[in-house]
Amino acid sequence: MSDTLLDEIPGATAVAAYLKRHPHFLADYPDLAAQLTLPRSEGPVASLAMYQLQQLREKNADLEGRLAELVTIAAENERLMQRVHELNVTMLRAATPALAARSVISRLASDFRIEQVRLLLFGHAHGLPQAEWLVIEPGGRAALTEFAGFLGNHEPLVGRLSAERLYRLFGDQAPEVQSAAVMPLGELGLLALGSADVNHFQPGMGTLFLKMLAATVNAALTRSQELA
Repeated sequence: MSDTLLDEIPGATAVAAYLKRHPHFLADYPDLAAQLTLPRSEGPVASLAMYQLQQLREKNADLEGRLAELVTIAAENERLMQRVHELNVTMLRAATPALAARSVISRLASDFRIEQVRLLLFGHAHGLPQAEWLVIEPGGRAALTEFAGFLGNHEPLVGRLSAERLYRLFGDQAPEVQSAAVMPLGELGLLALGSADVNHFQPGMGTLFLKMLAATVNAALTRSQELA
């Protein structure tokens, strides 16, 4: 074959580009389609029809897998929202700050499987009894230097915390906390959740539930103080 003819033969990239622009090309040349061998990860297939069928099956399997994952997530979100609703009802029934606080701590530990829960309040105990889960900072916001930057916004802090922050929140239990979520409670203080699972609270995770939880606790404590 002469060099001139070789130069006229299109390269593989050009052939592929042409076929993309003319997807019905093989329909006009059925004999050519029958001679093609199409690659598969486990070996070649005999025809274009089989190749397309296998591709459709794989895409369907992938879509079914994604749908099953979405269904699982939706079911878990539904259970989560049910637990949040039950927590809200419990908070509404609480007539005193002590009852409201004890109820939320108990619910978080049992219903949400949170190993460590801390309610850090500014200034005074707001009528709450001494408890391991209660941390009082008499100096208020100004004394909580470990969270100075965080207190300036209204977003939950999620993920792994520094040893200094962990000790400030969880005291002697700090070494057991591998991931945490910290939520501001307005002028009242902070609510902190700690888990022994490093993946339980991760940066980038959805924080809607945490914001709802913080709003519920804040409203319950404020309301119970007004009624007291």
